[in-house]
Formats: sequence, C-alpha cells, structure tokens
Amino acid sequence: MTTEATLPPTSVSPTARQVWTRSRGIALAAVLLVAAAVVIAVIRSDARHGTLDPRSVDDLGSRAVAELLADRGVSTRLVTTLDEARAAAGPDTTLLVAAPDLLTHRQQTLLHSSTAASGGRTVLVAPGSWSVGRLAPDVTADPATSINSALTPDCGLPAAQRAGTAETGGIRYSTTHLEADACYPSERLATLLRVPATGGGDTVVLGAPDILYNDRLDEQGNASLALQLLGSRPHLVWYLPSLSDASATAADDERGFFDLLPPGWKWGTLQLFLAAALAALWRARRLGPLVPEKLPVAIRASETVEGRARLYRKANARDRAAIALRSTTRTRLAPLVGVPVTQAHAPEALLPALSAHLRGDGQTLHALLFGPPPSDDAALVSLADQLDALEREVRRP
Repeated sequence: MTTEATLPPTSVSPTARQVWTRSRGIALAAVLLVAAAVVIAVIRSDARHGTLDPRSVDDLGSRAVAELLADRGVSTRLVTTLDEARAAAGPDTTLLVAAPDLLTHRQQTLLHSSTAASGGRTVLVAPGSWSVGRLAPDVTADPATSINSALTPDCGLPAAQRAGTAETGGIRYSTTHLEADACYPSERLATLLRVPATGGGDTVVLGAPDILYNDRLDEQGNASLALQLLGSRPHLVWYLPSLSDASATAADDERGFFDLLPPGWKWGTLQLFLAAALAALWRARRLGPLVPEKLPVAIRASETVEGRARLYRKANARDRAAIALRSTTRTRLAPLVGVPVTQAHAPEALLPALSAHLRGDGQTLHALLFGPPPSDDAALVSLADQLDALEREVRRP
C-alpha cells in the first residue's frame, strides 16, 4: 500500500487518568475552599459565643455595662422570649432588643404594640431593613453602612452631647418624625435616632452594638453613651431573642433561605460566580471557528501515516483504521475500473466493475472492501496486506 494515503481525521477520547490529571487542581481548590469555610464558621461560632449577653465576660459580651448600671442602681434582667419582653414593658423600664433582625415579622408587630404606648424606652441594637420598619415605623434603614466607626454627635440630644465621640458607626437611618433626634451622622444619615412616642416614652435606634461590648466600652465616649441610653429608667430588661421561643414558630411568618443569609455571604457568592466565569473564559481554548494554517515544514507521507496509525493503536480504534484503509483503497480503485469517484463507495457500482476486470469472486471482494471491522491487530494487518495486493493486481497491465 502506498504512503500517499490520506486518512480521515479522528478524535481520541481522554482516559480517566487524563481527566483526573486535568481536573485535580480544581478539585483540590474546591476542597480547600470548603475546609476553610468550615474552619472559619467554627472559629466565628466560638468567638461570638455570648454576644451582647449581659452575663458574658467575653470580648463581645456585655457584662461590663450591666455591672456599671448596677453601680448606678439600675437593675438588669435578661429575658429570651417575646412574652417576657412584652410583659416587662412599662414607664419605669428600658427594653433593649439585642438582635431585632432575629424576630419574625409577627413578633416585631406584637412587640411594637406593647412598647409603643408603654411610656418606657425601647433600644433597638442595629436593626436592619427586615425589622426597623415594624419596630420603629417612622424609621428607614439605608442599604449602605457607615464607613467610619467613631463619629461625633452633631445633634441636640443631651446624652449624645455629654458622651461626645462614640463608636456608633454601622447601619445608617433616616426618619420622617419631625421631633426625632438624629445623632452621629455619617454622610448626612444618622447612626443613632431617638424617636419620641406617646405616653412620654421613646425608641432609640442604634446603628452598631460596639458601645455595648466589653472590649469597646472604654473607647471614646462609648461607656458614657451606653450608660445614659440604658440607665434613664430604674429597670433594664435585656431581650435576647431565642430560636426556642414558641412565638417564633408561627407558620404564617417564616423567613426564606435568602433572608437568613447575611449580606456579606450574598455578595461573596456573587463574586465567586464572577471569578469562576472569568476563569472559564481565561482557560477557554477555542473562542471561535478553527482557522486552517499551513504547516511550516513539509512532512513525509510515511511519517504522517505512521503517526496516525500510532494514535489509532493507542485508542484501540481498529474499526476506524479499517474504514480509513478501505475508503482510500476504493477511492483509488474506482478510476482504474471505469467507475466515477462519486460512486466509489457504492457496492452495486464498484463490485461488478472489479469482478469483470479481475474475473474474480464478487463475494470475496465485498468482504474485503465492505466487510466488518477486524477483531484484532493481526486481522487489521492482514486486511492492509490484502487491500495492497488487490490494488497491485488491478494496476497490473
């Protein structure tokens, strides 16, 4: 068989080992990312144990505030259920809601109905848009938080003026109440609001919990501001919402999955998707149609055939190799026996012409030129030899 044969292109499917070699880097990165997320979650869970708990001496606890209030004659009582918090509301009581966003909408509505006309003070610690509209109807939370933590009062509220600079920077608020005190502004939006209520009471909306933390109490005017906000009444009821509270299980007020995710997780997930899309674009191999390109050097036909044969052998593609050999042989034999090249692959046109030229058995020619693929490498070599012999016999004068 001559070396000028042109074999049709083929593709070799990657093996399992090749797939693993290419993807192990991505798999390892995914495993490391999951492990890091678990470790961070565990560390943050341990670090935030007892956050804003008046019994906790941790850095993020509030035992120091409770002790200072006790020295001034203000009693502090911790409650964890909505019923206890509603029952404690009164003109001689300050009700501090440590985590307003953990309350369901139904709980928020019930709590506001008990405190609105109680004559006491309600302090909301860092309420977001989920809760502030129901616990303080005249107040709106801005989506953008304050850049700076320590801010100056810049208002007429006596407690803020005496405290001076304090770390209230966090969530920013606006209000439609004409008599509200807007203090510690950040870009013209307040991080502390005092909204008067009927019966002589009021609601204080605090943008950040920093002034209540044990490790931040001695910074700036944090201690002064915290003691004045929480010590205006003889009794302080510290409400830490609990997931075990039966009032939180109302079927008509369930929060969705995305409502439970902190904003940082949502933005982080979006950034990961964008990074993955950019990585996929960067790693893309084919951004358009293939462009034919001339080879820089001439390659001998024998080398091309040998290279293609090795690829077929590596892929164990005897069927494709046999098809290539038979197709090329039929293409070359057709003009020699007077058959158009367009009909070279039609048995009814090629086989009668070959039988008449060779005076041979048509069945043998059919099996040789259009038969099934060989079962092993030896059969493939025998097929190549037979096709080569057939072509030589046809070309013999």
